[in-house]
Amino acid sequence: MPKMKTKSSCKKRFKISGTGKVIRAQAGKQHGMIKRTNKFIRDARGTTTLSKADEKIIKPMMPYSR
Repeated sequence: MPKMKTKSSCKKRFKISGTGKVIRAQAGKQHGMIKRTNKFIRDARGTTTLSKADEKIIKPMMPYSR
């Protein structure tokens, strides 16, 4: 049986947490920070989790993630 392939774009952007949730980086922080408010920049630190609907799309693309 051949190995299943993981989507390269997904393995670069997402991780699976210990409880099985999909973790992603916060959006909107690549450029244009000068026009963002300090509150936006603070709130967009770190990572966040995907919604259930988006999880259903991403998880099949990462068959070997635990």
